[in-house]
Amino acid sequence: MSYHFLLDLALILLSTKVLGLVTKRFSLPQVVGALLAGLVLGPAVLNILHETDFILQLSELGVIVLMFTAGLEADVHELKKSGKSSFILALFGVLIPLAGGFLVSYLFSRFNLLPINATTTQLLQNIFIGIILTATSVSITVETLKELGKLSSRAGNAILGAAIIDDILGIIALTLITSLADDSVNVTVVLLKILGFFVFSGSVGLICYKLFKNWTAKSDKDRRRFVIAAFSLCLLLAFCAEEFFGVADITGAFIAGLIISNTNRKHYIASRFETLSYTLLSPIFFASIGLKVVLPKMTTSIILFAVILSVVAILTKIGGCGFAGKLCGYTSKESLQIGAGMVSRGEVALIVASKGAAVGLMSSALLGPIIVVVVVTTVISPILLKITFKDKKEERPAFNTNAQDAVA
Repeated sequence: MSYHFLLDLALILLSTKVLGLVTKRFSLPQVVGALLAGLVLGPAVLNILHETDFILQLSELGVIVLMFTAGLEADVHELKKSGKSSFILALFGVLIPLAGGFLVSYLFSRFNLLPINATTTQLLQNIFIGIILTATSVSITVETLKELGKLSSRAGNAILGAAIIDDILGIIALTLITSLADDSVNVTVVLLKILGFFVFSGSVGLICYKLFKNWTAKSDKDRRRFVIAAFSLCLLLAFCAEEFFGVADITGAFIAGLIISNTNRKHYIASRFETLSYTLLSPIFFASIGLKVVLPKMTTSIILFAVILSVVAILTKIGGCGFAGKLCGYTSKESLQIGAGMVSRGEVALIVASKGAAVGLMSSALLGPIIVVVVVTTVISPILLKITFKDKKEERPAFNTNAQDAVA
């Protein structure tokens, strides 16, 4: 048995914290430092750390816990009120990036600047590039909003609701395009599974909420058992979402958090998970995103494509979701905050791109530009959130205040 994983964990925890403090000194969210730690130590730069099965599984657990705590801290009543708005935000957050990605790919391919697989058509590849840009990695946004103390804000709840719906719309879009290249994919079955998941989670949620609420109201001797029960519910819903319904496991985890958020033990449970997430799971998850990045050799045209696609990826999410926010009655500042919160593509875009390349929807040579888009949007999203949520009336804090030292 190899014990090298202990060294990997130590390096990840130390580097994410050190770089997190460095980025904090520059008034940037600490999650940016954690992302950079994975990039610096991973194959893209120093090549010291590599993604192993152990790190991959722990990082998956990390994002599940992160989304579970987001559900715990979310304002359920605000989420209900923003239900219609969240759908409109998600719809524009999918359609505008899809159009933007398609247009960039179309223009480059028209001048024969992009390679193409023999198993697909240029049209399908152009559409697929657009679909990659529809992805949203809400986990990066959640961690940033938690750090800023804005997760339960009006804009924060809108981002959460829209991101969950965005994932569903992304699955449908990916299924539609994949079905054109793979006859084994049945669109009707996928849609029925998604519908079935929400019926299932709603029924289970109602039953578990009543049981948990009655149980916690009657017992106060050993509150640790509530944490175990809540975590079990989180893992079970995450497993069922992914395994039986083809929905992202983080969606199941988020719904589990929403179920517990209405009970009188939510603050106690949230505090326990906060410790677990901060000390181990979150650093591993954010570092693992950087560890996935392996930049292949790219030609001049491919580099230009990567730069333009990155700019379009940022502007279409901000523009699409920002415009939708104004349509839904949010203020200009809130609309900008929502748009900034939807920019990060993270690991979601990497997964979508790898699936498309596997079935021949995209040339493997285009993985390089997609990785560039993922890195740029993932790093810039927390920075944009910090800027858009900054109160103009606040004084600029000193670098070495006691409050900052206490948080660090």
